[in-house]
Amino acid sequence: MTDLFEQAAGQASYSAKDIEVLEGLEPVRRRPGMYIGGTDDAAMHHLAAELLDNAMDEAVAGHASIIEMTLAPGNLLTVRDNGRGIPVDPHPKFRDKSALEVILTTLHSGGKFAGKAYATSGGLHGVGSSVVNALAERLEVEVAREKTLWKQDYARGKPLTKLVNAGATPNRRGTLIRFVPDPEIFGDKKFSPARLYRMCRSKAYLFRGVRIRWTCDAALIAAGADVPAQAELHFPGGLADSLAEELGAAPKLVAPVWAGQADLPDDAGRIEWACAWLEAGEATLSTYCNTIPTTLGGTHEAGFRAALLKGLRGFGEQRSNKRAAVITAEDATGALAAKLSLFIRDPQFQGQTKEKLTSPEAQKLTEAALRDRFEHFLTGDPANADNLLAFVIERAEERIRRREQKDTPRKSATRRLRLPGKLTDCSRESREDTEIFLVEGDSAGGSAKQARNRETQAVLPLRGKILNVASASTEKLRQNQELKDLIEALGCGVGDRFQIDALRYGRIIIMTDADVDGAHIASLLMTFFYRELPELIRGGHVYLAQPPLYRLTQGGKSVYAMDDGERDRLVKTAFKANAKVEISRFKGLGEMPPAILKETTMDPKRRVLLRVLAPPEARAETAEIVESLMGRKPELRFRFIQDHASSVQELDV
Repeated sequence: MTDLFEQAAGQASYSAKDIEVLEGLEPVRRRPGMYIGGTDDAAMHHLAAELLDNAMDEAVAGHASIIEMTLAPGNLLTVRDNGRGIPVDPHPKFRDKSALEVILTTLHSGGKFAGKAYATSGGLHGVGSSVVNALAERLEVEVAREKTLWKQDYARGKPLTKLVNAGATPNRRGTLIRFVPDPEIFGDKKFSPARLYRMCRSKAYLFRGVRIRWTCDAALIAAGADVPAQAELHFPGGLADSLAEELGAAPKLVAPVWAGQADLPDDAGRIEWACAWLEAGEATLSTYCNTIPTTLGGTHEAGFRAALLKGLRGFGEQRSNKRAAVITAEDATGALAAKLSLFIRDPQFQGQTKEKLTSPEAQKLTEAALRDRFEHFLTGDPANADNLLAFVIERAEERIRRREQKDTPRKSATRRLRLPGKLTDCSRESREDTEIFLVEGDSAGGSAKQARNRETQAVLPLRGKILNVASASTEKLRQNQELKDLIEALGCGVGDRFQIDALRYGRIIIMTDADVDGAHIASLLMTFFYRELPELIRGGHVYLAQPPLYRLTQGGKSVYAMDDGERDRLVKTAFKANAKVEISRFKGLGEMPPAILKETTMDPKRRVLLRVLAPPEARAETAEIVESLMGRKPELRFRFIQDHASSVQELDV
């Protein structure tokens, strides 16, 4: 042990002279990652964002109406506003320096700490302008105040000149900063016109009272890039305009976009939002605080989600829909495209890059401002609101099913997919132009197998009436062999293992007898697809075959009728008058000769198929019908029979 201490004592000395003190902006140049997140492209563009944020703070405070951003050759970027201009008078603490020089050369200096100069702002730490100056190869600043123009030049954070009075400027006001990022820090990286232009558009959407003028040298814009050389960006509709442009013609679940703006309680700030629920596509939520994009969300996003969840649950209670209790915030926002912008005093962010809002009060303010307005939006349009609620409940129930379901493992590289023994498969391996017929019983299955096209048509006989999944428990569903066989035959899995690309057939055709029992079996199968594999219905993969009920013959002529009404019409119109017409009624598909089954029901050139659809605009109505007719409450079916008994003209018993 003594030897170890003696060995350590013999190493290099460590004394007060080894303590290095970094002064001014040297810490920024030594460790830029602490201030802008690194030295990559994103970090370099963060410098542009800092200057644009400062100009936006002037606009939001009501002192500027125009902001200009100009990108010129040589990676030279200019940001200018027509605000009050950075103060140029001597700073009371640094008598030999102007306030402008203090702001550009001293960390944590600025006019946004006390909240007197800016009620709400994005620049909070007093490091934005000084960090830009520190990491700029050169920087020029011009300030127009009180009809006088002032100029000063800097290089790598240090002033090259004194603050100079450049003369009178009676028609100009505001601040201009022009700089080139330092190659010693960023290497040969260049500003992206597309990225800067998107940044400007985003800011213009976030504050309706500003016009942002964009200018870029045409030679800097990449061929084919959707970036103009010049543009004035002004959006009176704010976030609603932004969301509308982003979504384009994408089909929406709820037709009117829910958008608006409101003051927060106790004069705490204000909030703006725009929301649209989509039929398809990925959910997106863009949030901002004081025009700063909070890409990692934060407390305002949590308040937004809580407002939507509680609003939908409250509407469900109002509509006596007990199923609404199972929804979560993820269900409510799973198909939501939304933008949220919050303006508050003294926000707290996670780090200097401000990617996440951490202000605790922001959650309560956001939830309080939006919940009542969302509930008012729902109750103001009950039809659309019912449709939205049904959609969200569907997502919730699908989530629960996927969590509970344990279907048979699918085909993998080491294990071949097991197909049910009753399946007679087609020979074509690709899904294109293939179809599987779901038929009731072995007798119908035998006829269908003889009538099919072996290359493209598969047949799966099912044993009688399958399980009613709308009223069965998850455990019963898991144990049901008929449904297991069906899932295995389709190959796409269910629940969280569902993969549309693994579906083995292009069309799934339910082919049942043209009688009451057949209609019941078809209803059970459609309920199964609606509840357990709704993606197949949404994708248009499920069909109903239309086998005839009657064959009408006179001499050598035969025609087929789907029902009694068509039978009577054909007797009068399809044959010679005053001649006997032989009418035979098919007892079922199993009694139908394979040649006739093929001719009338299975041949793609002559058959008629009905596609099973669940129209998005009628989602609430569809859910109600399925629950009433197939759900666990028999009183709902009884009520349906009572309500529709008078419409029955003929009962086939």
